[in-house]
Amino acid sequence: MPKLKLTSAQMVADARARITEVETKDAIAMVDDPDVVIVDIRDIRERQRGHIPGSVHCPRGMLEFWIDPDSPYFKDVFSQDKQFVFHCASGWRSALSVATLQDMGFDAAHLKEGFSTWETQGGPVEVPKPKSA
Repeated sequence: MPKLKLTSAQMVADARARITEVETKDAIAMVDDPDVVIVDIRDIRERQRGHIPGSVHCPRGMLEFWIDPDSPYFKDVFSQDKQFVFHCASGWRSALSVATLQDMGFDAAHLKEGFSTWETQGGPVEVPKPKSA
């Protein structure tokens, strides 16, 4: 096995040192704020098990493209003059994502401990109904 120059844990630590992190209790208070957009970057299968009501789903693999107004994949939701809070399951993917967005010049924060603490701290969760055949 090759020796890595930088581990994923170090990359997350480096990202967290330079981005804005939102504590779960503070994010729960933001859920109905019309000036805040909560963005779920988890895989669709994770989101189908439950998500933050009103959150926007943006798959991690499309993030940079959906945010870039010059990309053919740009999504209008990201042109709004609002506060964006990104989240994943544990806060690792969202930390890396927000650091990348910051490098692009897009102002955003992330849910420090992810959706797992959202659920355990009583944040509202919406579970999609199964599609009928």
